[in-house]
Amino acid sequence: MNTLPSYLQGISRVVVDAAVAGSPVALRVRERLPHLTAEILPEGETLSSGLAREDILYLKQYRGRFLRHCPGTSHYRCCGYQIVHIGENCPLRCSYCILQAYFQDRVLKVWANQDDLWRELDQAFSAHPGRRYRVGTGEFTDSLVLEALTGYSRDLIEFLGRYPQVCLELKSKVVDLSWMDVVRDPSRVLPAWSMNAPAIAEYEEQGECASLEERLAAARTCARAGFRVCLHFDPMIHFPGWQEGYARTVEMIFDHLRPEEIAYVSMGSFRHMPDLKRCISENFPESTYIYGEFITGLDGKQRLLRPLRVEQFRFLADALRRGGLDRQLYLCMESDEVWQAVLGRTPADLGGLYRHLMAQAFGDEGNE
Repeated sequence: MNTLPSYLQGISRVVVDAAVAGSPVALRVRERLPHLTAEILPEGETLSSGLAREDILYLKQYRGRFLRHCPGTSHYRCCGYQIVHIGENCPLRCSYCILQAYFQDRVLKVWANQDDLWRELDQAFSAHPGRRYRVGTGEFTDSLVLEALTGYSRDLIEFLGRYPQVCLELKSKVVDLSWMDVVRDPSRVLPAWSMNAPAIAEYEEQGECASLEERLAAARTCARAGFRVCLHFDPMIHFPGWQEGYARTVEMIFDHLRPEEIAYVSMGSFRHMPDLKRCISENFPESTYIYGEFITGLDGKQRLLRPLRVEQFRFLADALRRGGLDRQLYLCMESDEVWQAVLGRTPADLGGLYRHLMAQAFGDEGNE
């Protein structure tokens, strides 16, 4: 189907659980992939994909919890947002992506039983109408990479429009702004894009991601429409020439955005469970950053040596501060010692990272 983005044109099969065959998502997908005949799985059967080497879109009746806390990691400061779990896996091919260790096939799973999702979210948000929620969908998949097929973010934004205490972050490496026209309140939706050095974006994000220029142009479009955007430097990669690379990205950011248009910017160093290194070496043999100076952190993950992490974080933070950002900056999964060395403060100085980011997300300083 030529009207689809190139990163979706490799889908070769559509498999649908019988229980959700008539769902809005399933009907939408079948309309937008008319050249593929959907395979209906009878009740009780599951998709036997093995280690599938083809892109399969699986519209599934999901029976787990949709709203869950970010898994984070032990011993380090987590931002504390909650995940709206809408599916798993991603057709993009970023060498550093943790999903290749989680899902060792190319099955793109979408939870098509949205009525169950709406019911669970309504119960959670209605039970505590005075409580604020900062939620996002970009943990186990890219928030927007399947949007041209599923319209899932559009559906979610429409549903959440009735809950003004909820702020939704859409984190992506593609450009799809088809959801914008259903937003009731732009202050309650945070479009977010991953940032990196240009060389990393070019050579390590190999799945037809949008360019940094395209991402920032989309961020500017959103900002001019009244949204505040989020930027995520996670993972930062240590490679020859990283200073010039990250400096150039910062220049690009301020070419497109004003400081007040940015809700927050995360900074996280490349870290990995041991199995991810094996996946990267097998799937991306030309990627050499995995052979850098790593040690085992308190959480059991491999982490770049602290002096190297601090040097990179400081460099990026100083460049962003010169452009007018400060309270928007935070570190992802780092200790208080690293916070102090990089930003001159700890999460406690901000009233706690969870509370601080909640205030940043909602555009005020009135923490819960």
